[in-house]
Amino acid sequence: GKGRGRQVIAVARTADVVIMMLDATKGDVQRKLLEKELESVGIRLNRSKPNIYFKPKKGGGLSYNSMVPLTMCSEKLVQLILHEYKIFNAEVLFREDSTPDDFIDVIVGNRVYMPCLYVYNKVDQISIEEVDRLAHEPHSVVISCGMKLNLDFLLERLWEYLALICLYTKKRGERPDFSDAIIMRRGASVEHVCHRIHRTLASQFKYALVWGTSTKFDPQRVGLTHIMEHEDVIQIVKK
Repeated sequence: GKGRGRQVIAVARTADVVIMMLDATKGDVQRKLLEKELESVGIRLNRSKPNIYFKPKKGGGLSYNSMVPLTMCSEKLVQLILHEYKIFNAEVLFREDSTPDDFIDVIVGNRVYMPCLYVYNKVDQISIEEVDRLAHEPHSVVISCGMKLNLDFLLERLWEYLALICLYTKKRGERPDFSDAIIMRRGASVEHVCHRIHRTLASQFKYALVWGTSTKFDPQRVGLTHIMEHEDVIQIVKK
């Protein structure tokens, strides 16, 4: 909350991924502090949204069900939590074993769930055992900016966490243009690629030829709904 702390943290709520640059020589002190700060403004790191169905109603009391045995929550506890929030009529269905905190997150409803990468810098100043320990922590990457160690691996992991793919275009009778890539989200279809190249291209689209891992053979003739994969090459044929 010092300086413009709150505003800086508010920006993180709209981000696609959070990178925590940590000093490897200081252990986990910084990490715990930052996690706590982000947690307090409703950002949940490396966690998926709790699979709990919750719907407030006008009347009829509390309807409570669970599809799995619950070890951390009970009907009594759910009722107490709802009473705290002045909710007396609601439908609740637990589809997984969740904690009371998860249930509160669902009630409040303004929580953001996002991936986070913990990047430990200055690994050249600590023992090899400590580097090994940090590198094996989940969602962690060890680097040294001073000695330019492991930076390419950091880029690879970041690419993975952002769920981005890289596509190349090709003109008829020419080689693919590998110097200029199109960056798309994972799961993008040929139609998305058409819109990215030019907004009128999808309406003039006849078919596309695709080379790469998303096809059964090279080149494969595909339609607008074909899902592209990383480093595919596409040639679009217009009507």
